[in-house]
Amino acid sequence: MSFSTKLINLLKTDLRFVDDDGELVLAAVQDRAWKIDHGLVKLLLSNKEIKAKFFDEIEGHWIFNINTFIDYISQKNFLDNSYTRFRNRIGLTIGGKYLRERGEVALAWPYKDCVLEGGQTKEEEKRKEIFFNEVLAQDEINRLLDPKVLTNFRRYTANGKEEVTDFKRDENGVIRENLIIKGNNLLALHTLKQQFRGKVKLIYIDPPYNREEDNFYNDNFRHSSWLTFMKNRLEIANQFLKQEGCIFISIDDIEQAYLKILCDEIFGKENFLASIAYERSGVSGLGQGGDFLVNTHESILCYAKSRQHFNPIDLSGEIEFNIDDMRRYNKYLISIDNGIEHARFIAPSTKQEVVIFRHSNFEIGTISLKNWTDRYDEIYNEYLNKFENIFRNTSIQEENEFQNKILGYCQDGFYSAKYLVARGKNKGQVITSYYLNGQVFVWLKDSAKISKRKIIKTNKLSDFWNHSSIPKADLANEGGVKLRRGKKPENLVKRLITMITEQGDLVLDFFSGSGTTCAVAHKMGRLYIGIEQLEYGENDSVVRLQNVINGDKSGISKSVNWQGGGDFVYCELMKYNEAFMERIQAARSSEELVQIWREMAEDSFLNWYVNPAMPEEAVRDFEAIGREENGLEKQKHLLAELLDKNQLYVNLTEIDDAQFKVSAEDKALNKAFYGESL
Repeated sequence: MSFSTKLINLLKTDLRFVDDDGELVLAAVQDRAWKIDHGLVKLLLSNKEIKAKFFDEIEGHWIFNINTFIDYISQKNFLDNSYTRFRNRIGLTIGGKYLRERGEVALAWPYKDCVLEGGQTKEEEKRKEIFFNEVLAQDEINRLLDPKVLTNFRRYTANGKEEVTDFKRDENGVIRENLIIKGNNLLALHTLKQQFRGKVKLIYIDPPYNREEDNFYNDNFRHSSWLTFMKNRLEIANQFLKQEGCIFISIDDIEQAYLKILCDEIFGKENFLASIAYERSGVSGLGQGGDFLVNTHESILCYAKSRQHFNPIDLSGEIEFNIDDMRRYNKYLISIDNGIEHARFIAPSTKQEVVIFRHSNFEIGTISLKNWTDRYDEIYNEYLNKFENIFRNTSIQEENEFQNKILGYCQDGFYSAKYLVARGKNKGQVITSYYLNGQVFVWLKDSAKISKRKIIKTNKLSDFWNHSSIPKADLANEGGVKLRRGKKPENLVKRLITMITEQGDLVLDFFSGSGTTCAVAHKMGRLYIGIEQLEYGENDSVVRLQNVINGDKSGISKSVNWQGGGDFVYCELMKYNEAFMERIQAARSSEELVQIWREMAEDSFLNWYVNPAMPEEAVRDFEAIGREENGLEKQKHLLAELLDKNQLYVNLTEIDDAQFKVSAEDKALNKAFYGESL
């Protein structure tokens, strides 16, 4: 066994120096060596031959010769395997070192999406490289975020797919269409920013939560890469919001605290509105994790674009009247006399008289809830018929000085007080309040309404939304599409949209998934933009929205009396190198990848440092890699590294370049879409 092999095998016994495939990561070893890491030094001292090579003895002490060690492991032939030889021959490494071994903000490209990644250290290069997870240094990013050419336009209506010939606009020339855009959401946002900057009233996103099972990133980059992934998208998304707009972000406990700090930086700590605890299921629900306590909730972070301009539309939470409400509100006022004046005083806030009456003749009834399961229809009808007169008694809070002053006259017996209201929803009105034995009447009608023979509670929302308040029956099948996990109920999105928007306002979701946000916005008469890169097949948002147009009856349809109709426009970012990325990902054999490589050499944009030819030695090394363990994935990674990531999609400035083969139809539609900005 050669000395190099012995050293490599010894270094591999330290898990800090190997990736998930058991391959040695030289950058991690080099970094620890420069730091004179005690664990590394102890490991090297454990072998006599290696100890003699890299240590000098001085008066019985062994001194680590760092330069000798670094020089040795940095030799071009130290890791003389097919993977390294291929990288050298194709131009990806120089002397066995990564070309871009820097500690700066960089772009990374996991197979699910492309993201901005945080500063990378040599130690962090220990991670297993996820497919397409390639570093693109900041100074190499040039045209990546330029607007892209849009293609495959089609309009979906009740009559099916139709050609797009033009776009509806308002009097200011702003596009007024429902849009579904397929492609990388970071690049799509930058594509739309000039058209829709400052036009969006509400953004709601349900991004990947960065759970372990997501396989979204390797654990070594878990927080830094996920947060930078979010940072880049939130920074551009913030530009879309109107001054009175706001953003909601669903997240769970794994990243909630980190995301809150990030959002404070992007949107401003002063614009933080709430962290809503959304109870997604009850404790008895299936699949609730947690070794300590059962986890039943997620968070929804809410930020205003400008708190100064923020003005919510409707903060009443509408939930159906239930048995718990019935137990609280089970009394009703049958009759009452006119009463005799008992006292009067001047209210400090209005300077108007408060007149208090004592009543001797009155009758109060109670709605019996006995055997309520069997008598449910009978009881419910009684609540409907007596709705105007149903109440409950409650004590007055100590700090409410005005009401407590009234109660000072109303301790025993039945009383009423007539006065001018100084604040709140009844401000400026003269009302009569009722008091019984030191408690005030709270009327059901003041916090509920009747709609289609249903009693709906309308209390002002708190920041805790319990499981029962967000109806989610048959959630898995809402919209006629299914999403294995993470699908949000339409009623949750309906509440968010109701709080912030009015009909005709624009809603944006750039993690649209199966299209819940867009479906709800469509049914509620809001405009929407949905962006998604992943393919969901028969469960795609386009399928769901076609169901909506055709009169989908699930989700919120009944509550908003949805009958179908409307339309939306679909288009895609025009792919260039991204098309090769997708072919690489889908490849099933080494032979298929070699053929893709040949086509890339002829018809793609390669990185400037890559040898555009295909040396036979490199082809042989590439084929040898395919015969190794996990060889196909390694080959895919290597091919992905060759492609210039600035050219994943076709830039709008290159629309007339014959190389990209943009059709005359697409040129005309892009001109119509971008208008004068083209």
